[in-house]
Amino acid sequence: MDCIAYAKEKESKKAAVNQRLMESGVILTDPSTCYIDESVVIAASTKILPNTTISGDTHIGEGCVIGPNTVIADCTVGNGSTIVCSYLLGTCVGNEVSVGPFAYLRPGTILSDRVKIGDFVEIKNATIGEGTKASHLTYIGDCDVGKHCNFGCGTVVVNYNGKEKFRSRIGDHAFLGCNTNLVSPVEVGSYGYTAAGSTVTENVPDGALAIARAKQENKTGWVQRKGYLTK
Repeated sequence: MDCIAYAKEKESKKAAVNQRLMESGVILTDPSTCYIDESVVIAASTKILPNTTISGDTHIGEGCVIGPNTVIADCTVGNGSTIVCSYLLGTCVGNEVSVGPFAYLRPGTILSDRVKIGDFVEIKNATIGEGTKASHLTYIGDCDVGKHCNFGCGTVVVNYNGKEKFRSRIGDHAFLGCNTNLVSPVEVGSYGYTAAGSTVTENVPDGALAIARAKQENKTGWVQRKGYLTK
């Protein structure tokens, strides 16, 4: 089969799949830019926005909004979830979950109901409890996270030491301050807090605040002595 014939056949199959989905109650706002495998199952009333690719063993519930500019492969998505401008592989998404924009969810990720994953968040092989939020600029790898936790901007679960990967655990209602590094394996207890800018290498007990950063010291007159003042 030459390239032109192959392209025509592929386009014909795409149109047939999209037509079948729309007849079943799925809303495709721009079918010409949506690429959905025959194996994909999507419930009625879910809306698929432009430039979206859905493939493999994927099941999407009802009342979802998927896209635009989204790739989903081998995933399960519950009812009423929204996934915007993001890339999901081998992920299980619960009900009423919000993902994106610009999130990257890798295999082994499980998001419970009403989780919020925001922009530039990457998750790998991690379980995220109900109602937990990681709104921006965060990496969560090899970690079990409880319910109703909050990840501050720039939080990293440091799961790899160059040779081995380790797993961490975060209890319910934990609050991780901005720019926290959790050096795995480590545990943060329920209602545990970390101060912004902390690198945590020891377990944090339930209800405790962990502060792991150098004490600030101001060098008065340092700029003038170095000759850095400008006219």
